[in-house]
Amino acid sequence: MRNYKIDILRGVSILLVLIHHFNIPYKLHDTVLGVHIFGESLSTLVARNGNYGVTMFFVISGFLITQHTLQRSGSLAQIQLKDFYIRRIARIMPCLVLLVAMVSFLGSLGLKPFMNQAPNGIEVSYGLTVLSAFSFWMNLLIIEYGWVNYALGVLWSLSVEEVFYLAFPVLCLGLGRGKGFVVFLLAVIAYAPYFRALHFGEESGAYLYHYFSSFDGIAIGCLTAIYAQHFKGTIYNQRVIVAVAALLMSALYFYAPIKEVSTWGISVFALLTALLIFCFTQDPKVKPVSYTARSLVWIGQRSYEMYLFHLIVLGLMKVVYFPKDTLAAEKLMLLPVYFIAVFILSWAIEKYYSTPLNLKIRQSWIRSQH
Repeated sequence: MRNYKIDILRGVSILLVLIHHFNIPYKLHDTVLGVHIFGESLSTLVARNGNYGVTMFFVISGFLITQHTLQRSGSLAQIQLKDFYIRRIARIMPCLVLLVAMVSFLGSLGLKPFMNQAPNGIEVSYGLTVLSAFSFWMNLLIIEYGWVNYALGVLWSLSVEEVFYLAFPVLCLGLGRGKGFVVFLLAVIAYAPYFRALHFGEESGAYLYHYFSSFDGIAIGCLTAIYAQHFKGTIYNQRVIVAVAALLMSALYFYAPIKEVSTWGISVFALLTALLIFCFTQDPKVKPVSYTARSLVWIGQRSYEMYLFHLIVLGLMKVVYFPKDTLAAEKLMLLPVYFIAVFILSWAIEKYYSTPLNLKIRQSWIRSQH
């Protein structure tokens, strides 16, 4: 059963990422959206911290994976190893294969955003880039060599998630019977701010993109699911808690660039996301009513496709509208076109490709085992 409030959270997360990535090539500060507030342009305040959207994704992902495991198996220690990996493959691989195929094709046409570059002056072969995509160390490639491939760069976060989930069922089997798994998660959460402090402000971006700088969000999500399963009470003043958490998240989002507060900011943002999710578990059957809520649910349910494929749209735009030569009025025209194109492309991929393949893989490999 879907929790539509979590889908809304996903919708907000992907919108933050989309506006962040648009504003990198097509700076909006010279448009009407660049009106100054507190000495900073509105467009910069809204767009600069899109990485918090990925933090929210990590928490949501950790929560849902753990919740689904508990619902299917009864306890973490009884997780079905093979079924777990098949479900991850069914969800992740179809879109990953399609993305790499699309980028390879567009790159073969000589379109620069889809070809490998050498931002740090070191050439990296396209084959190695593709290998890092399929073996989940794109984040390490980016830390070492920079953004070697524009359109495949989004796979840094997939690398973080999938390495965590490769270990997840093994840890559940080994540590799930007692408090061992919870202790492990707490250790991961405690270590992440220390790791980010070690790499604070580095040009490599290790404070954002490394496994150990990102695992805490997923671990916080896992802990939230474990606690939610055991919590039998009622959350009083739930709406007040949700409002305060959302307000604090907004304040942190606008407070400073993520680079300046990464040591503690990412952890705090993840904890506040977890608080929202925990509140949302109290009434999971609530349906979205308003048009805005329904729209965010629709966007949230296709957020994985949007995340993976939005740079295809943006890369093609960069080929036609070279960012440095694009006028302010053109940027304002491109912004809605970009969002609409991403929505349509993601809807088509989800409806006709990823969801059918996901179901087919699961039906072929899981049902036949029982």
